[in-house]
Amino acid sequence: MILAYIQNFDGKLKKASFEIASYAAAIAKMANTEVLGIVLGQIPDDQLQKLSQYGVNKLVNVTSPNLEPFDPKVYTEAVAKIAENNQITGFVFINNNEGRAIAPRIAARFKAGIVSAVTQLPESVNPLTITKKVFTGKAFAKTIVKSDKFVITLFQNSYGLQEVPVDMTIEKIELDLPQPAITVIEKNVDISGKIPLTEAEIVVSGGRGMKGPEYWGPLEEFARLLGAATACSRPVADEGWRPASEHVGQTGKIIAPTVYFAFGISGAIQHIGGVSNSKYIVAVNIDKDAPIFEVADYGIVGDAHKILPELIEAVKKLKQSDS
Repeated sequence: MILAYIQNFDGKLKKASFEIASYAAAIAKMANTEVLGIVLGQIPDDQLQKLSQYGVNKLVNVTSPNLEPFDPKVYTEAVAKIAENNQITGFVFINNNEGRAIAPRIAARFKAGIVSAVTQLPESVNPLTITKKVFTGKAFAKTIVKSDKFVITLFQNSYGLQEVPVDMTIEKIELDLPQPAITVIEKNVDISGKIPLTEAEIVVSGGRGMKGPEYWGPLEEFARLLGAATACSRPVADEGWRPASEHVGQTGKIIAPTVYFAFGISGAIQHIGGVSNSKYIVAVNIDKDAPIFEVADYGIVGDAHKILPELIEAVKKLKQSDS
């Protein structure tokens, strides 16, 4: 069986949860086996039932008072206990903070080869053979896992949702798990209503070419019109023009939206490393030789402050014609 770690987002399942189920179902089909989904923590039944639409044959919902706060060692123990009672040949996780914390521990526990940050299906599963981007998207590496078991972490928004309705059984288990070795001193909850960067299909980002925080209004308006999340390069966050939570790049959030707009971003290798898995990159920069154009699918050479108003008007006209 293929074990899909279905992340519980505070009692809800999000797109990433269904994407990992879809991906696991596709691998299971290749391996002529089924998908065992595991969800940790309290979550309503109506949320769990949705997973039957994405190819999860059996779902285990694990509860324990020791699942709060999040401790990677405790969560690894929960996943391992379920896996040990089933014939698991492969594990699939989301390539986010939680997935990256658990996946290597599971790989070590089960002596499994691990392939992280993938964006596509394997070419084969016996042995697992998969191609992934390396060197910030400048090259590709074909990885072959020779161990009996494998672990994969999948970039969000890279595979998409594939509905494969199946009959799903749900089993609820309360496990005796170790006490978490973490104490939460303060918890900040984002109540801004903004689209989380890691969930966004479209991201509108700005760099030093935006010239200052007072010029960010048109970029925010463009993002609102598109239903997009806003982001920025590291220098912008370091200068305090935008919150650090919006910083994307190797030292910030690594994202893989469907469309990434880069306004006034030169395209340093560290920045590209965090956005290179975007399906489409659209760059606007006044410098025709900016490195961002080497990775962009579409590019406009021009001043972002002149281009943004034109794009805003174009989107408004498009919305009016559709209404």
